Amino acid sequence: MINFEQKASYGVDDLVEIVRILREPGGCPWDREQDHHSIRRNLLEEAYEAAEAIDEESPEHLKEELGDVLLQVVLHARMEQEAGRFDLGDVADGICKKLIYRHPHVFGDVSVSGSDEVLVNWEELKRKEKHQESAADSVDAVARSLPGLWRAEKVQKKTAKVGFDWPDIQGAMEKLREEFGELEEAVREGTNVSEEMGDLLFAAVNVARYAKVDPEEALSGACDKFARRFRGVEEAALAQGRRLEDMTLPEMDALWDRVKEQES
Repeated sequence: MINFEQKASYGVDDLVEIVRILREPGGCPWDREQDHHSIRRNLLEEAYEAAEAIDEESPEHLKEELGDVLLQVVLHARMEQEAGRFDLGDVADGICKKLIYRHPHVFGDVSVSGSDEVLVNWEELKRKEKHQESAADSVDAVARSLPGLWRAEKVQKKTAKVGFDWPDIQGAMEKLREEFGELEEAVREGTNVSEEMGDLLFAAVNVARYAKVDPEEALSGACDKFARRFRGVEEAALAQGRRLEDMTLPEMDALWDRVKEQES
């Protein structure tokens, strides 16, 4: 039995202590076996679940999910502390110094006209901080672990800042049509399909950027819409005493069109 004081309310220091106990001999076998790589996905999943709680506008759910995200941060910091490289205090020290450095209009003597100028200064300070001497350096620095659509959008925003961009959305639309044609050709020939599909998606993100549409949110909305309509198709089939597995594709398409019309 671990000697741990039970409390009515706990704080961040208590969380740090609980993680220490779980990771040490006599703690939890599962927690002791984990490393950065084994729980890497957990960090991503918890961040997405926190984002979902934000979308739900549920304070209680958000409080819970932020706790799960915080746990992941504390776990990773604890692993590094065990290795003797840094601890949670060093993590806090680093982010505090970064915030102070990137807000000279608050903690220094820099004046700004508004939030737009704040963002311009932020990016410039970030480039200096990370020793990014060229636009290509800033593009290379975009995290490869980002969801593909967000990474594409971020890369395009970086290059747009130096003028490597279409003058308007029409140029982006023409490029999208061009890439679709190249994908069609690749499918016919059975070569470079993956590459051409990537080019098409990249071009589609560019159109979304000009239209000020978040590509991830747009695709997620499309998934929700498809799932909703598919459920409608299945319910319509069941109302006829049939299963989708026993129907032809034209029959299912007819039900799909009916469900779609009912949404209009």
